Amino acid sequence: MSSSPAQKPLNPPTPDVALANSQETALVRLARWRPADVISSWYWAGTVALLAGVLRLINLATPPQKIFDEAFYAKHAHDLLGHGYELNDQSNGPGYVAHPPLGKWCISLGEWLFGYNSLGWRISAAVFGTLSVLILCRLGRRMFRSTVLGCLAGLLMALDGLHFVSSRVALLDIFLMFFVLASFACLLLDREQRRDAMHAQLLRAEQNGSDLRAGVRRESGWRNWPWWRIAAAVMLGCALGVKWSAIWYLLVLVLLIVVWEVQARRSAGVRQPLTDVIGWETGWIAAFVLITLGTFLASYTGWFATDGGWDRNWAQANSAGVWYLPDALVSLWHYQYDIYQFHVNLSSPHPYQSTPYSWLYLGRPVLYYRETRPCGTTTCTSGILALGNPALWWTFLAASAVCLWRSAINRDWRALAILLSAAAGIVPWMLYPDRTTYFFYALPALPFLVLAVTLVLGMILGSDNARASRRLTGTLLVGVYVVLVVVAFAYFYPIYSGQAIPFDDWHNRLWFDSWK
Repeated sequence: MSSSPAQKPLNPPTPDVALANSQETALVRLARWRPADVISSWYWAGTVALLAGVLRLINLATPPQKIFDEAFYAKHAHDLLGHGYELNDQSNGPGYVAHPPLGKWCISLGEWLFGYNSLGWRISAAVFGTLSVLILCRLGRRMFRSTVLGCLAGLLMALDGLHFVSSRVALLDIFLMFFVLASFACLLLDREQRRDAMHAQLLRAEQNGSDLRAGVRRESGWRNWPWWRIAAAVMLGCALGVKWSAIWYLLVLVLLIVVWEVQARRSAGVRQPLTDVIGWETGWIAAFVLITLGTFLASYTGWFATDGGWDRNWAQANSAGVWYLPDALVSLWHYQYDIYQFHVNLSSPHPYQSTPYSWLYLGRPVLYYRETRPCGTTTCTSGILALGNPALWWTFLAASAVCLWRSAINRDWRALAILLSAAAGIVPWMLYPDRTTYFFYALPALPFLVLAVTLVLGMILGSDNARASRRLTGTLLVGVYVVLVVVAFAYFYPIYSGQAIPFDDWHNRLWFDSWK
């Protein structure tokens, strides 16, 4: 019985044709977005950063006295300048310090330039806060392939109350957030560099007829080293040198390295991408961890170079040295153990403490400073309240839910990276329910929560090739939301910046009892 032409099996493509087709598909998947507005995008990002900087510098030295934990960090920064380690207030000897020194070294730069005064100990926070806005603009542009969305992300963070207040006080959290964000941005550039390298290898394979499906090897030579990944490790080590809580980002970024390497190999057509990553990237992942820890150790240079720091000679004094480590490292290890014990057992009640579960809905902001005095015929209050912008923070949960949906259903690598990075700044604190925690501990998660909102705003805007009516509707909705954020920031600005306002105006801005 003969077959009809429609029933005859088609001739399968030859192996060479199949390979060429698969390589062509892989080249498309690995191709990087190359925007046309390379120069103008910097102009727009710089404009947003300039706005953020001006807002943060206005009346930065007010109030002139130390507020909240500036009493510790401004002084410790001054001690580092003069001695290389922190001093005890009472005996002028080495003082116990519960955080690594790099954040205080950052504060000391301002004190070195402008003196031991309120401008000197706050200017570094303002500079780092402004630079973090610039980084977020550029990071958002690369993640969403849009200068508009990148600058929108930067603008939203510039107008957030927690970020604004943290950029105007001499506390450590703005430096922690900056280095975490910089590390993530460098790792994103490493992702692009790796995909570009695989794209180039595929092009050469297509020309010489070879096959990369068996695996992807790194090309030799120092020029092909993952320099952006090394920079990410240095930035993360700096974050760890500010506060220990950055350790959770080490776990997240290592996971992202593995995931992104697997995804790149899958895009390149590698048959066993995970096995290939384990075989060829383990060394560089180990180097990432070691460079991070090495940078952390380098933050203690002043402690190593002197003899007066806390526990500096503990190993010698307690005959606790070991033959395979210098005594200084043994002493530092004991010092870190003391720090760990201090933090896990810190449960002293505080009027402005809050649980991590309440941070996203602004359950309990932190009052850094408040002063009441007569002004004319009424009483005026000036205060600084670390309160997030409600128009922004009350959208974070919904935006995170959208990211969860996109990462699970659409396998959106951006949504997954945003979720993991935001969670690393909040979820670990839930593991210590008895520990005294504060709202400003959520600051490292803020840029990633803003990126989650930006992702949703990009969905509302629609693609460039959408119908004109669709784009117009999306633009209007996004515009209304941005206006709400701007209005909310302007409304709360007096209690963010310490302006003297009538007591009734101050009280009216404290919408809930938990804000008072």
